[in-house]
Amino acid sequence: MKKQVIFVIAFAAAVLSVRAQDQELTPFEQVQQKVEVHDQLLNKLSAIKISGYIQPQFQWGMEAASLKVGAANEDATKSFNRIGIRRGRIKFTYDDGGLATGVFQLNIVDKSNATGVSQAVVQLKEAYLNIKDPWTQKSSFQAGVFDRPFGNEISYSSSLLESPERSKIIQTLFPEECDLGAKLVLQPAANSQFNFLKLEAGLFAGNAINPETDNKKDFIGHLTAIRPIGNTAKWGLGVSYYNGGVYEGNQYYYTFDNGAFVKNANGTDSIGKYAKREYFGVDGQFSIESSLGMTQLRAEYIWGTQPGSKSSTSSPNSASRPTGDTYIRKTAGWYAILVQDLGSSPFSLVAKYDVYDPNTKIKKDEIGLNKTTKSEIAYNTLGLGALWRVSPAIRVQLYYEFVQNEKSKNLAGYDKDLKDDTFTARVQFKF
Repeated sequence: MKKQVIFVIAFAAAVLSVRAQDQELTPFEQVQQKVEVHDQLLNKLSAIKISGYIQPQFQWGMEAASLKVGAANEDATKSFNRIGIRRGRIKFTYDDGGLATGVFQLNIVDKSNATGVSQAVVQLKEAYLNIKDPWTQKSSFQAGVFDRPFGNEISYSSSLLESPERSKIIQTLFPEECDLGAKLVLQPAANSQFNFLKLEAGLFAGNAINPETDNKKDFIGHLTAIRPIGNTAKWGLGVSYYNGGVYEGNQYYYTFDNGAFVKNANGTDSIGKYAKREYFGVDGQFSIESSLGMTQLRAEYIWGTQPGSKSSTSSPNSASRPTGDTYIRKTAGWYAILVQDLGSSPFSLVAKYDVYDPNTKIKKDEIGLNKTTKSEIAYNTLGLGALWRVSPAIRVQLYYEFVQNEKSKNLAGYDKDLKDDTFTARVQFKF
């Protein structure tokens, strides 16, 4: 008992001694302690970067147009207009100067719900971790939700797009641009003669920003080469490959042969299997600075095999598995865009041509026969626009799209060109 009492007294004395020492700190030492704590907090806060942009816009469309903001046309016999927020992004990046970076981005977008009513929707846009290699810091590993490494336009920031939207084939094959997965980025060191080459390759869920719904992982790879030409020009070339599958939720699937869809060509039940989803892509970029200003030319061509439904050729973008019949089509599309700055002024002119053919095995008046539908109709779009960079934070965009569809006398409503041209006036504030 005496030993226990002595131990308690000794412990209490030690605590009182420490407190006494704390109390004996000079005013200068106390201030210094507080400064050190504040510096640690500031270092943590300085590693966090908050950025984003807002895109309010006005859109006008002919009677059959599909606008990106507001509800659908309430009177199919007249043109209509809408205002709304096309994109509202806020992005949080944590980078303390080490090897790892964390990114989290939200998107507030104006969308129509299942009943056609327009409403604001908050979506997860990106959430990923990036770890650089400790030797050259040129290669890296990335995991989470981020842009698919396919082609050029997918990873081209929406805040920099010279057209209001990405090309139709990109929107169809790669909805939301991002996907859940992991990738490796391999690039030689900065002092290597092969530093101009970069390989991105990874495995993805194949369901855009939605949760994964099956066991299939899709492979995506993109090899690029970018080099300067003197001090005023630069070129880039890339090749892409996508190999994946789409879950077949019904026993029936259709392949296209001799102008018609053929049901279960091999006679087997397909439910629970995966329809092949395969794309090839080639992209190129060229820019040059002259007395006319910066001139940029970008182009991309994509072709491959696309599983869809009878009424849609879009890739999976849902929280649930497909349940209907699967229709497999050969698809192709391309775009080319020219951007010309007007000297050293803050103005630029834009011209873009965009082609999308959802079914390359059928043309014109064949569409509408043998149970084919409007999903086989090809589209081409000529876009003309202008940009005004009012300040580093504010940009004004005006853009008109002349949309033309493939015609067929055997498909009701598509024996002539639909009236679906659109005009977009957008102001962007970036912070």
